Order: sequence, then structure tokens, then C-alpha cells
Amino acid sequence: MSEFYKLNPSLKIAVTGGSGFLGKEIISMLLNIGCEDIISIARKPQHHYSKSKIKSQSADISDYKSFSKYFKGVDVVFHTAAKASIWGKYKDFYNINTIGTENIIKACIENNVPVLVYTSSPSVVSSASNLENVNENIPYPEKFFSFYAKTKALAEDKILTQSPSLRTIALRPHLIWGPDDPHILPRIIKKSHAGKLLRVGEGSNIVDLTYIKNAAFAHLLAAETLLSSKKLSGKAYFITDDSPVNLWDWINNFLLQIGMQKINKSISEKNALIAGKLFEIFYSLFNLSSEPPITVFSALQLSHSHYFDISAAKKDLGYHTIIKPDDALQNTVDFFKSKLP
Repeated sequence: MSEFYKLNPSLKIAVTGGSGFLGKEIISMLLNIGCEDIISIARKPQHHYSKSKIKSQSADISDYKSFSKYFKGVDVVFHTAAKASIWGKYKDFYNINTIGTENIIKACIENNVPVLVYTSSPSVVSSASNLENVNENIPYPEKFFSFYAKTKALAEDKILTQSPSLRTIALRPHLIWGPDDPHILPRIIKKSHAGKLLRVGEGSNIVDLTYIKNAAFAHLLAAETLLSSKKLSGKAYFITDDSPVNLWDWINNFLLQIGMQKINKSISEKNALIAGKLFEIFYSLFNLSSEPPITVFSALQLSHSHYFDISAAKKDLGYHTIIKPDDALQNTVDFFKSKLP
């Protein structure tokens, strides 16, 4: 796939969240095109890079002094680090997602880093309504239904409106999935095993997905674009597999292909929203840190359509899918089948 890339392998590159699902894939792609001067920054020690050329550094992005020195001489920063969860304390989300991003911007400017590619999320425009083929003109909602969405929106706004000395692009990949996915698919499998997987709503909602290699590819394209011109700096782009699916049909197909049963239980959107609100009240009242079975945000996400017009990413960044949906699904099915007992 190296023929898709124009990124100069002699660049010095830093990746925040380098031990995460997306961060690891970006680093893998950089290595494949010959990049050798790569710094991976993460909160915890990154033992998986101990025998590679990667310079791994442990740091907390909410603490400016713990990481800013690593940006010296860097040409491109990929900022993928975030606190991503449907539940938690606002302060924790704000410190990592918003303050952390402010610190990344500051470190880039003070170290004269020319390019910053930020991993945002379509959650920044999520609301109580369906999002059907919307583009980047859609504004942030007046009300957010999760701390993650709110703090990512605050961070994205800072990315897009910061000092003109730093070239930035914010990418909004939707529902990143694929082999080694530590979030979405393991959750589905775990709930299915426990008999707790419910279809939320009527089951007709259409959603976009983004295969991990396609998401990482978009990040490299954004860096190439910013290095060649500052014309598109300060813009946000939706990124998807460009092939919306019926969410529940897709989940059932995945489960069947890995040898598990289809979903046979359901809950109405109305009841899911009521349950989500009651769980939020209960978990807040007793200061519980564990994740509720459902929240208002997750109920809305699971029952509503959310798919996006990616014409701007195609036109401006030259984005296209490098792995097609059928191949992506087969790769993922093979991986998770190998992990099942």
C-alpha cells in the first residue's frame, strides 16, 4: 500500500496515544513507508515497542511539562490520545481531552512544529436527532449528551481556531473497527456471551463505520496535505468507509460469522432512554466509577442513524478507502474467531 503515500520518510513524527488502537496503526503505516524517526507518547509504558525503532515515552498530556520536550525538532504531530468512554467524571474527560489538547497545541507552537493532525469524532455534532448524510457544515449541538462529546468538541474548536503559525486538520472517523479492536467489537462479543446484548430501537437505523486502516490512512493524507499547503488548515473532515450499513444487520452478520447467535432481545428507544437516565442518576448519586449498562448517549447512538457525507475529505485530502468493506469484515472475523475459546 506504500503507493498511496507521499509522506516523506525522513520526517520526524510524534504520535500521542501511540499505544492505542488508532495510534498503533498510524505508527505501523509510518514504518511501512520507511519512517524511522518516530516518537510514541502514551500514559503507560509501551513494552510492545521495546524491540523496534520507535522511541516510546510515557507522559500525561494534561501535564504540559511531562511531554512538551519530546516535540523538539518534530515535523508532524498526530494527536490521537483521548479519554473515550460513555461514563466518567467530567473533570477527567476535560483534563485529557480539552486541557490535554490545549497543551498539545502549545507544545507544537513553542517547538515550531509546523503540522498537527487531530483525531476528533463525529460525536462532536451528535444530538437527539438522526444524522443522515450530513457534512461538515453541521454546527455543534446546543446540548451534549456525554462528557466525551462535549470535551472533544471543545478541543476540536481550539484545534481549528488556534494560532495561524500551526497548520491543523481535525479528522472525525466514525466507529473505528477492525482486527485487534479493543472497544466496540469486544463489548458486543462480551454482552452476547452473557446474553445481555439487546437491539435498541426498531433496528432500522443506518450508520457509518471506519475500518482501522482507512482511518489511519486518512491521518497520513491530512499530514501530506498540510505539509504541502496551508490552504486547508483549520478544517474538519468526516472520515468513514463510505458504505453505510444497517447497524443491527451488520452486528448480527458479524456475530453469525464468528459462530455466535444473532440478537434475539430488544428494547424500545423510549425505554432505553428512560433506563439510561435512571442509570445516570443512580451512578452519579452513589459516585460509581464503573460503566452503566446504558446511558442516554449510548441509547441515542444505538437507536439513531448517523452517517456522513465525506465528499470534502475525498476532494481536499484525496481520501478513499484502501480496504473495502468485504475484505475488512473478513479480516476482522478471522481475527476474532481466532480469539474465541
